[in-house]
Amino acid sequence: MSEEKQDFLRRWSRLKRESAAAPSTASGKSATAGEAPELPPIESLSFESDFRAFMQSKVEETVKRAALKKLFSDPRFNVMDGLDTYIDDYTKEDPIPETLLAQLRHARQTLLAPQEREAEKEREDRRQEQEQAAVEPAGKNGNPGQDPQAL
Repeated sequence: MSEEKQDFLRRWSRLKRESAAAPSTASGKSATAGEAPELPPIESLSFESDFRAFMQSKVEETVKRAALKKLFSDPRFNVMDGLDTYIDDYTKEDPIPETLLAQLRHARQTLLAPQEREAEKEREDRRQEQEQAAVEPAGKNGNPGQDPQAL
């Protein structure tokens, strides 16, 4: 390491030790360094209560959690916002209403039935043309000698 980095690290380490050794003073706090602040009973807390006293670093974690549980048990925090799209149960199928099924049947008959009829008519026409084509070649010549049915 270069000499500049070593000087920087030494200075940083020294300042860190000095700040840890200096007594921590909390400005504006009535509690002394070793004791927790006076807290109201958790049962008496409501939504309008001041929860800042419970969030101080000297308060035990279990007491903090109990105060937060009391705060968030208020019904105002249990309202769904309606924007959560993943709250539905998508494993249950939603049946199609009868009115929608009736509309779908009607649309199929109205839109697809004429096309199906046209396609069926075209197939029938092709079939008839093929039958006529099979019969006509013998009759077009007019020569009964070439017509196998005429004999």
